[in-house]
Amino acid sequence: MKLFFHGGGCGDVCCLRVQNLSVKIGSETILHDFNMHVHCGELVALIGPNGAGKSTFLKAVLGQVDYDGVIAFSSPGQRDRRPRIGYVPQSPTFDPGDPVSVADLFACCMSKRPAFLGLSKTMRKTVLECLSRVHGEDLIDKRVGTLSGGELQRVLLALALEPLPNILILDEPLSGVDVEGMGVLMDMLDEIRKTYDLSILMTTHDFSNLGRYADQVVLIDRTVLAQGKPDDVLSSEAFQKIFHRGGGK
Repeated sequence: MKLFFHGGGCGDVCCLRVQNLSVKIGSETILHDFNMHVHCGELVALIGPNGAGKSTFLKAVLGQVDYDGVIAFSSPGQRDRRPRIGYVPQSPTFDPGDPVSVADLFACCMSKRPAFLGLSKTMRKTVLECLSRVHGEDLIDKRVGTLSGGELQRVLLALALEPLPNILILDEPLSGVDVEGMGVLMDMLDEIRKTYDLSILMTTHDFSNLGRYADQVVLIDRTVLAQGKPDDVLSSEAFQKIFHRGGGK
């Protein structure tokens, strides 16, 4: 497979610009004066305390909540186009006793054929190709409810990558994943963004891997308090005030 990687440019709809964004729900202001820029090919981590508005911001980008301000997917002067966005929500749960397999889950999402009729050979081949993007072919016949946290995230990632998006949005993908699995998942995300030339925007409460994998870290508490290289943001006064004021994550 040919590799494409802009490495920080903004030539396509994998670029995300946010200007003067605000979100109100009823009389409560969830986000205000929110500005940030994600370049093509970057992995950007959004961090902040609980209730900071991280998930609300992702929903605004996805078009799921009303907002004021600008969310654009190109550089200034270019015609704005809507990108394909892949999305993995926060902490989905499945009943361990549910007989639905990974193959069944893909069939429900990708085919009009009822899952109880079984997968055709063509659909099974397609599912295996999707799972190969996350090195998860061996998961195809496992029941979804029995997957570990890391295995479930790989399956959800594979679904979010079909069709291949321009921007991949992940809400707390490391939640429920053990320490070893976090490293495996972050390696996979790094591989995915470079292989498929896409941008990744993720929220996280785990800061241990940011220096190795993130191009940018954005600290928010209803607005952007700090944005830049991981080491700069994690050593900033704003970070210290939020995460060392007796609370933390």
